[in-house]
Amino acid sequence: MPFNIDTFVNNGLRHGGARPTLFDVIVTFPVGLKDIPSGVVEKLRFTARATSIPASTVASVDVPYFGRTVKVAGDRTFADWSVTIMNDEDYSVRNAMEAWHNNINTIVSNRRVVADNPSAGYKGTAIVTHYPKQGIGLIKQYAFENIFPVQVDEMALDWEAQNTIQTFGVTFAYDYWVPLVQTDANLSGGPVSSEINIEL
Repeated sequence: MPFNIDTFVNNGLRHGGARPTLFDVIVTFPVGLKDIPSGVVEKLRFTARATSIPASTVASVDVPYFGRTVKVAGDRTFADWSVTIMNDEDYSVRNAMEAWHNNINTIVSNRRVVADNPSAGYKGTAIVTHYPKQGIGLIKQYAFENIFPVQVDEMALDWEAQNTIQTFGVTFAYDYWVPLVQTDANLSGGPVSSEINIEL
C-alpha cells in the first residue's frame, strides 16, 4: 500500500487516539471491614495515578501425536492487578490498605479478623473507567470481582527526592474481570452506552 497521509488519517487514529491519562479507579472495600477510614473510596479515586487495563490470557495445551504437536485452547487465567497510589499526609488510603491487608492476616496474632458483617468476607470490587478526550460519556469500563490486596508496597523516603509526591503500589488478586460498558462517545459526540454481554 503506497504511503498516503490522508489514508492514514481516514483509516488509522480517526478519533485522535485514546489517552492513557484519562481514567479513574474505584475500589469498594468489603462491607464491615474494620479500621477503614471514612471517605477513603473517594480519596482513592483521586489519588490512584497509575494502573492498567487487564491482560486477557487463555493458555494453550500441547497434545502430542505421532511425533507432531497439536495445540488446543486451555484454561483462562487472570494475572494480579496493580495500582500506584499517591500518598497524602493524612495517610488515609495507605492506612486503609494496611488495615484491609491486616484484616486478612494480622501482623502479630497471625489470624483473620472477623468483620462487623461476618458474611461480607474480605473481598471487594474495583472498576477502572477510561474516558474520551471531550469528557462526555466513557470509552470502556472493566470490573474486577472479589479482589483483595496481596501486597502493599514500600514507600521510599529519600532526602534527595525533591519536587515529587510520594507513591506506593498495591497488588490485588481477584477471581475474574469483565468488560462492563463500551460507548460511541468518541464517534457520535454523545454518550451512547451499551452493555457487553459476557457469559460467566
